Amino acid sequence: MPPVTSAGILLHRRGPDGVEVLLGHMGGPFWARKDAHAWSVPKGEHGPEESPLDAARREFTEEIGAPPPDGEPVDLGTVRQSRKTVAAFALDGSGFTGAEAVAGRPDDGTWVEIEWPPRSGRTVRFPELDRAGWFDLATAREKIVKGQLPFLDRVTALLG
Repeated sequence: MPPVTSAGILLHRRGPDGVEVLLGHMGGPFWARKDAHAWSVPKGEHGPEESPLDAARREFTEEIGAPPPDGEPVDLGTVRQSRKTVAAFALDGSGFTGAEAVAGRPDDGTWVEIEWPPRSGRTVRFPELDRAGWFDLATAREKIVKGQLPFLDRVTALLG
């Protein structure tokens, strides 16, 4: 089985209480009633034929519903999350207003099909992300999935 790789963009901006980051709440029944550690960098899988940065831009657009802002992304490295390796890139999101477009767009690539309830034989579609929001770093640490916490440390170090 080939390794599973995923890539995403972590937008950041200066807010009234310091640095803020844009995270997406994972969709589907497993995450529906969860808030703590149920948010993620907008990201998705890619194969060896696509660079992590190209995949991160594509996935950001698919999951948020708007392309990432222009600018020079900074490589935040990778983390191990479950069975996959996740790469992230930090990007200045000052002035980005596209996060309001996320969630529930039935005609795009942001949906996943899963068997629900488990072992029922019934396939149901859910959005990969059901909403997005800006969070100060302290709040983001409570919301982001634990495997992605190092990205918050790295963006903090990057921005001083």
